Amino acid sequence: MDAYAHCRAFSHIVGFDDFPFPRGHCGDVPIVGTIYSGLRLEGVVSGKVQRDGVNATRVLIELVRDSKFGAHLQLVMLQGVAMAGFNVVDVTRLHAALGVPVLVVARHAPRPEAMRRALLERIPGGGAKWAHVERLGPMEPLAGVHVQRMGISLREAEAVLRRTAVNGTIPEPLRAAHLIAGGMGAGQSRGRT
Repeated sequence: MDAYAHCRAFSHIVGFDDFPFPRGHCGDVPIVGTIYSGLRLEGVVSGKVQRDGVNATRVLIELVRDSKFGAHLQLVMLQGVAMAGFNVVDVTRLHAALGVPVLVVARHAPRPEAMRRALLERIPGGGAKWAHVERLGPMEPLAGVHVQRMGISLREAEAVLRRTAVNGTIPEPLRAAHLIAGGMGAGQSRGRT
């Protein structure tokens, strides 16, 4: 019997990642979302968010709601809590607006003090952004990655990670988003996914 038989299945998932950008870049940064049904790539959505801005949450909500896939999506995955540098996603608002759980995934153990210091010392509006990060609570090690979650239990998060991370520890929706973003942004994908 499947150890996760009593967990929600989350068969329709969108995973978001941002394009690589040069260090001194100002302005918009493209983002991509890959929509999966089980382990099959069903579609791609894309948009732009402001480097170190405040519009990532709104853009993600619009990309999901306005897509033909929005009505069927059951889970949003994010490659980290911030996009385009320090454009921090308000995961609480994203979850409430879309009515689906949100799972933030990071490959490496977080350095919350370094992030807090950068937000408070270098980024306009950094205090409000740090409050969004704190509201999520600390990242938890799980299935070879680190997660923050909203609307999904730890057991369900582990089940979805194990079912979707078939080529390493990163779930396929995030792995594909990362590959597409790298390929489109830099001409070819590179680095680990």
